[in-house]
This record gives sequence, C-alpha cells and structure tokens, in this order.
Amino acid sequence: MDRTPTIGLVAGGLGAYWPQFPDLLPTLRQSAAYVSERISGYDAEIVDVGFISDAQEGAVAAEKLRAAGCDLIVGFLTTYMTATMLMPIAQRSGAPVLLINLQPTESMDHATVDTGQWLAYCGACPLPEMANAFTRAGIEFRSVSGFLRDERAWAKIGNWIRAASVRKVLRHGRHGLMGHLYPGMYDVSTDLTMVNAQFGGHVEVLEYDDLRVRVDKVTDAEVAAKTAEASEIFEVTESVNAEDFAWGAKVAVGLDRLVTDFGLDSLAYYHRGLDGEQHERLAAGMILGASMLTARGVPAAGEFELRTSLAMLIMDVLGAGGSFTEFQALDFTRGHVEMGHDGPGHLAISAGKPLLRGLGVFHGKRGWGVSVEFDVAHGPVTLLGVGQTRDGRYKLIAAQGDVVDGPHMKIGNTTSRVDFGRNPGEWTDEWSASGVGHHWALGTGHRIADLRAVASLLDIPLTEVG
Repeated sequence: MDRTPTIGLVAGGLGAYWPQFPDLLPTLRQSAAYVSERISGYDAEIVDVGFISDAQEGAVAAEKLRAAGCDLIVGFLTTYMTATMLMPIAQRSGAPVLLINLQPTESMDHATVDTGQWLAYCGACPLPEMANAFTRAGIEFRSVSGFLRDERAWAKIGNWIRAASVRKVLRHGRHGLMGHLYPGMYDVSTDLTMVNAQFGGHVEVLEYDDLRVRVDKVTDAEVAAKTAEASEIFEVTESVNAEDFAWGAKVAVGLDRLVTDFGLDSLAYYHRGLDGEQHERLAAGMILGASMLTARGVPAAGEFELRTSLAMLIMDVLGAGGSFTEFQALDFTRGHVEMGHDGPGHLAISAGKPLLRGLGVFHGKRGWGVSVEFDVAHGPVTLLGVGQTRDGRYKLIAAQGDVVDGPHMKIGNTTSRVDFGRNPGEWTDEWSASGVGHHWALGTGHRIADLRAVASLLDIPLTEVG
C-alpha cells in the first residue's frame, strides 16, 4: 500500500481587511506560500486549495477538499477570520482538521508596527473562536501555534502529518489472520468487527491451507534464491541444519506469494499441529520468512496476535520498525527489563547482523527448525501495545526507554535490555496494569509525541507509562 498521506491545505483571513490595508493580503499570501512549501517537504501529497476570504469561498474549498479524500486538513489562520469560514471544511471533509497559527516572526517590532502589520500577527485571535465552534459542533479540536520558522512548531506539525500516514494505512489496510488462537491466551483474542470499527481496514481470514498450496508450488530454484538472500541478511550459525534452512526458505517464498495474492499489509498467525504433520511443519517454518516480511514493512506476528501486528504496523509507518516483544526477565542488578520474543523480529532495527540459529525444539510450540536472534539497536526505544477495555474500546499503551548493553541469552530469540530509569519491578507492575496484553511492538526512537497525534486522529485513548 502507498503510505503517503493526502494533506489538504487551506489558508484564510477576513476579507473585510483587504481594502482597508492593501499591503496585508500580499503579506499573508507570502506566509501561506511558505507553509505550503514546508508541508510539501514532508513525505505527503499536498492538496492546496489556496486562500479564502469569506464563508462562500470556504464552502468552495470544503467541496474541493472533500473530493480530494484527505487524510488530514491543515487550516492556516493567517489573521482573524470567522468560524463560518472553516466550519464547512471541518464538517464536510470527513477528515481531521489541524489548525495552525504561525505569525511572521517571533515578535513584532512594537515601536514601528501599524495596524495592517499587526493584523499579520493576529492568527491567534480566531483560534479560541474556532475551538469553541468546533467543540459545540462535535468536531475534534487540535492546533499548533508558533511563528513561520519556528522549528518547535514544525516538529509538532510533522507529528500530525506522520500520524495522518498511520491513519491512512489503518483505514485502508488489509490484515491477514491465519490459523487459530493460541489456546488459553484470553488477552490475544480479538473481535474482528472491532478492528474494522475502530481502526478501519479489512481483516482477511486465512487458512494454513492457503499457505500450503503456495508452498507446494515453490521450485528448487526459488528455494536456492531465497536461501542465498537470507545468507546475505543473516549470520548463519553452525547450529542451522541445511534441510531446515531450505524448508524455512521454501515457506518464505510461499509467504511472499500469500502476501501478494491477498494484498496484505500485516499478518498474524498460529497453528499448533501434531506429530510433525504438514501444517505443523508449515507453522514451524515461518520464522525466517516472517522476519523478512517484517523487515520490508509487512509486520508478521506469531501466536495469532492481530492487535500486536497492528501495533507493529503503526510503529513501522512511523519509521520506528516494530518488533514482536514480550517480557523475558527482570535484571535487578543492572536495573533493566529484559524483553524480546522467539519467532520473527524486525531485522531493520537489529543492533548488528541478525543470527539464524537452529533449534531442536520451539519452547511452548510444536515443531523445530531455524529461528532468528538479535538485539535491538542500542539507544532510545518506544514500546507500543494495543489494549482493550471492558467496554470493547481499544486504546494505545506506550512507554519510552533506552536499549542498553549487557549479557544476552543465546536461545534463538530476539532479546533486548531496556532501561526505563527506575526500578524494573515497579515499572513492570505499572506497565502490566495499563491494560496492555502480554505482547507489544518495540521500535527505535522516542515516539510518544507521534503516538499522541496518532491517538488523536484515530479517536483512541493513549496511556503513557513512565
């Protein structure tokens, strides 16, 4: 899927000022051109409908932006303007609206400023009017105030544009759900209707036979090519059995076809199997291919973890990666929380070249074969989980920490040591009480500011664990 959001832009001011102050409108248009140029610099498609001066022009702009199918509309308050000018845009577009108030410079030259020049600094004046009218109309309100070259303000605007990309991907995404629930995992159980109702998109229910028939058609040449590709990406340890490696590569080719055939943007899967039969072998052979899919932007999560695959997708759209994660242990000596998971990981956020390790048994699951092992790149990270309340509402749960150095297990798992700057036991209690499930996405960078914007555009609460 194309993740580029469509950003609508409309600038405006009160037309009564133009004959009174002839130099004002050219000044405001110049500011509007700068805003349009800056927004165009983001990874976004911009639909700029120009400058409006009254309610009639606002209604025309509203229709243009509605037809454009925007993921976010930015309303630039260049000076005072009435709520009637922007209300139709907010009401008709079906898209969230961000109001920006960016005056020309940090401060006026108060000794020389005349009325016309002052009005160019008056974008703050209509902001509470818009907020009041939007609130009374039941329209979500958000804004950024600053000055034109205020990088603090532009960082916030960037948060909203990235959040618009997440909103687009979720609204139009296709999410594969293959197999069945890991028996007993109540927290993982997900109502597919609620996914569509709260995030949008489509959940494609798949059978393992959908994968089986594609794997059956994989040729020896395709296996050899995938094995060669994996050998470039991974450090293949001596523990890897050649037959198991070839099987993982064959399943990986089948997974590629599955994703293409169903147009998937994410995948969650699990199958228990029995006595080494074919479906058990398919499930056990997925780690290599699922990791390679995740690295190229199609998150794949085991244990039927649909909500966590969605969290991984959100983090990937934000440029943070997003690896399938759970608790492993607490290190009270060093003050770290150890976390990771067996199975697929996001290779793009590995601290070094990831390892392929051969395992004679997968703990807690049937089967055997190759598994992926790495540590997430050291530095700032963000955890993101999708929780669910007793009334069925989803919520985002996030925390920021730092991946740091320390000893690691060598058991074929992704694993990281995360320092949250506090007692790991106390942090773990607070995280667990937040409503998160026992899986989440771990991504690079501190992303809370982006996630606040994502939660606002999705109209979903965000719980932050410090």
